[in-house]
Amino acid sequence: MHDELIARAKAWLAEDPDADTRDELAKLIDAEDHAELATRFSGTLQFGTAGLRGELGAGPMRMNRSVVIRAAAGLAAYLKAQGHGGGLVVIGYDARHKSADFARDTAAVMTGAGLRAALLPRPLPTPVLAFAIRHLGAVAGVEVTASHNPPRDNGYKVYLGDGSQIVPPADAEIAAEIDAITTLTAVPRPDAGWDTLDDSVLEAYLARTDAVLAPDSPRIARTVYTAMHGVGKDVLLAAFARAGFPEPVLVAEQAEPDPDFPTVAFPNPEEPGAMDLAFAKARETDPDLVIANDPDADRCAAAVKDGSDWRMLRGDEVGALLAAHLVRRGAHGTFAESIVSSSLLGRIAEKAGLPYEETLTGFKWIARVEGLRYGYEEALGYCVDPDGVRDKDGITAALLITELASQLKSEGRTLLDLLDDLAVEHGLHATDQLSVRVQDLSLIAAAMRRLREQPPTALAGLPITKSEDLTQGTDMLPPTDGLRYTLDGARVIVRPSGTEPKLKCYLEVVVPVATHADLPAARARATELLASIKRDLSAAAGI
Repeated sequence: MHDELIARAKAWLAEDPDADTRDELAKLIDAEDHAELATRFSGTLQFGTAGLRGELGAGPMRMNRSVVIRAAAGLAAYLKAQGHGGGLVVIGYDARHKSADFARDTAAVMTGAGLRAALLPRPLPTPVLAFAIRHLGAVAGVEVTASHNPPRDNGYKVYLGDGSQIVPPADAEIAAEIDAITTLTAVPRPDAGWDTLDDSVLEAYLARTDAVLAPDSPRIARTVYTAMHGVGKDVLLAAFARAGFPEPVLVAEQAEPDPDFPTVAFPNPEEPGAMDLAFAKARETDPDLVIANDPDADRCAAAVKDGSDWRMLRGDEVGALLAAHLVRRGAHGTFAESIVSSSLLGRIAEKAGLPYEETLTGFKWIARVEGLRYGYEEALGYCVDPDGVRDKDGITAALLITELASQLKSEGRTLLDLLDDLAVEHGLHATDQLSVRVQDLSLIAAAMRRLREQPPTALAGLPITKSEDLTQGTDMLPPTDGLRYTLDGARVIVRPSGTEPKLKCYLEVVVPVATHADLPAARARATELLASIKRDLSAAAGI
């Protein structure tokens, strides 16, 4: 068995085009580190609806140039089978380790397969790539990014010509083409022949950002901004300057791209400690709003002064605020969100007489909603200009939330005042999350199995009125690995994360509120209920 493992590793080594991973793998082979080699060669990194994402390193279970070349070759074969031979593929990338290499390899593979390839001019936000696909009439796009994952990771996100991410069955069909690549020697990779785009695509994207704002809106809110060591700073500053907002005050320590993310444990605004430097800058400069992007700038976080200090708004709070703002501006079209996001959006849309839809988790589903005007997901993702970018976009979302803060400031009000109004109008919708990160993925499967075999009948003393196993799908939703519990005044959804080794449980309680004076009591009740649901659910799942 060890002999076979060493033979497979040597065969991989012989084809590996990257000196770094060749050296890494050669050392493992020389050391006869069978345990580590077994983890690297226990299968292949699976290509799914999130594309590829994993830890950098040598071997088929890691992200590396060999894996990326195979993925690109499989995508090229799929595109040609769909009748897109000779079509344009646009490739973007972030500033993570190896991202530029993976992007160039993809361009070479596409060129070698007879497609046309165009690289974005430098590391840029993911929404610029999503925009470029439709703007240039491409048949597909690739973004090399691991979004907000730890520094050791990278990823490979695929879009088709409609500008939205792949969904089934395209993912399985591309995966089958990847599996058919038996050797890298069969994949032509010329040294040239693709285009590197100039800044005209970025200029077109920035021109498009103007459209998300009302022509005569106030532009007075002052912001502190962090790029979280990612690629958002220059594009966001350019967009804010075009819009006429005050120039954001930068969190200098996190302003420039750095693939090691030295100031944060996880480069995700939602993670504990990630916003500490931004809050310190806010205490120093007293802005109206703190804005954060994740490293590829497709997500947007907002924080406000609450009492004497600063706090992050939940993604659901920002989602509701943007929806209310668009309704006030007279927006038409469908409002949509994923099933793990707050039901408040549905209430806002219903009162405004607008169509509303729920989708599975991920913008690959939200972006496909017919007649979409606005879509959001609780994980800090907002699509505010679906005709321009059919994906979440942290730059245009930052513009829109700053416009709203400016409008409210001109009225002597704040984002928190508007949230209070929404609670009185629609009920207090309070959300929370039980998120468990694991080293051993079998723990997630075990928790899901336990909940299916011994489902809870009540949580926090509230009876479960409806229990759904979403693996069979519903009248409105395709199948997915998830569970949904409806309670009297609450809702819980449990699912494995699609991009990280986490079990995620999404909790929502709705507490009626008669007047503004009743808000403190309603918030206390919501906090108590969420804590009890979290405790009971944790026990039921054994996590």
